[in-house]
Amino acid sequence: QVQLEESGGGLVQPGGSLRLSCVGSGTTFRYYNMGWYRQAPGQEREAVAIATSGGNFHYQDSVKGRFTISRDFAKNTVELQMNNLKPEDTAVYYCNVRRVLKGEEYWGQGTQVTVSA
Repeated sequence: QVQLEESGGGLVQPGGSLRLSCVGSGTTFRYYNMGWYRQAPGQEREAVAIATSGGNFHYQDSVKGRFTISRDFAKNTVELQMNNLKPEDTAVYYCNVRRVLKGEEYWGQGTQVTVSA
């Protein structure tokens, strides 16, 4: 059974930093894209940053230069370093793994990030 366990959310002031971590278990994610999505109240879930199985990285325009995604293939982990956080970054952040060609996708339970003075 595939499981994704997230940690690292919380409350931070504007301009602050947080680091989100996601550990996967139940399979090896070598051929999966791993990434982070977020969903703010009343809004649709959106992709924030993706680390592909081929070693490429993709970011939503609004987080470029502030967020950095990294993954460890051996440890089945993906992390999101978030710097210079803004109130509009407030959302529930979800870890996601996706094996596109197989049509497999799994989600973490979500972790709340709140940016407020």
